Amino acid sequence: MHYRELGDSGVEVSEVGFGAWTVGTDWWGDRSEQEGIEMLRHAFDRGVTFFDTGDVYGHGRSEELVGEALADVRDEVTLATKVGYDFYNNPQAGHGELPKEMDAEYLHTAVERSLDRLDTEYIDLLQLHNANVDEVDEDILEALNELRESGKVDAIGWALGPSIGWLAEGDAAIENEFDAIQVVFNLFEQVPGQHFIETIEELDADTSLIPRVPHSSGLLNEQVTPETELGEGDHRGFRPDEWYDTGWEKLDKLRFLEREGVPASRAGPEVPLETGGSAAGDEASGRQGTTDGSDRERTMGQATIQWLLAHDAVASVTPTFRTAADIDEWAAAPETPPLSDEEFERVAGLYERDFDIERDDGMAGFRSSVEGADLDAVGAKYAGD
Repeated sequence: MHYRELGDSGVEVSEVGFGAWTVGTDWWGDRSEQEGIEMLRHAFDRGVTFFDTGDVYGHGRSEELVGEALADVRDEVTLATKVGYDFYNNPQAGHGELPKEMDAEYLHTAVERSLDRLDTEYIDLLQLHNANVDEVDEDILEALNELRESGKVDAIGWALGPSIGWLAEGDAAIENEFDAIQVVFNLFEQVPGQHFIETIEELDADTSLIPRVPHSSGLLNEQVTPETELGEGDHRGFRPDEWYDTGWEKLDKLRFLEREGVPASRAGPEVPLETGGSAAGDEASGRQGTTDGSDRERTMGQATIQWLLAHDAVASVTPTFRTAADIDEWAAAPETPPLSDEEFERVAGLYERDFDIERDDGMAGFRSSVEGADLDAVGAKYAGD
């Protein structure tokens, strides 16, 4: 495992993090709480030190399980959570979005309750959960600063959603010097991630990106195939059939990213990357202990993580771990061969041509909190709220 810093906050994260929305909820399939705790511990044993949860996941239960599982290694891990949904006064209705609450008093109260559930005195990364850009006013920014000055929070972030991301909110986070933005970003869904990378470069900002859903809800790691029957409660069952059919076609065009060889988790000592190597973005990102990868395996699931890590602005990638086998494979991704310049450029060409597929995937655009104005400004498609 390798490690990077969130912005210039001093907060260190593992390049592969654990998205704890799978723990304490049934949105990604059913599992016992003990199984969730064992997965968290297994991830830590594999070098994962960044654990990202949210107060709304399981209405606090995910935070409790994370706190319980990692209590004895608290000083060795980075804990992130999110606040902004008022589940205290509103019952959950299926997978529907709960009412949001974003004012300074609520923020302070929500943080105190998260600290209790996580059984910790401080939160390494506190994120605003799907906050609209007009909700984050001077009072909220002042409250965030107060939380940092009090020592209860080390770094601040903005988790974007609930669709694949809002550009206006991410741009506001960068302009207000947030340490991190969490956003859906993967080989199939590159907007708004690529846009934020450009904004960070233009403003010479220190904001880091934390890509979530790097495997596009199971397509890029082939956990969802044409033969897969999604379990009851699995939120991916609400995706249109066209989205899956198009995704499988795109996947076939990315097979060149796979390599046969020795799995990274079983490989021998690391070999320094030769001077002048072709690992996209590797030198600039300051990664340590990279390998030439001449005898290493790289699965599609690992390649998608390596593609994200090739972007200097990316600090940690949070795949959706569902089993110990997932953890073993994806936590080893940083040890696999980085993408070459040729592979990186080939991916860019495919994406620019929409993978040469002429079919609507049923996901005609992005949800936007500012009626599509942010998307229009960058030429992205917009389907309305």
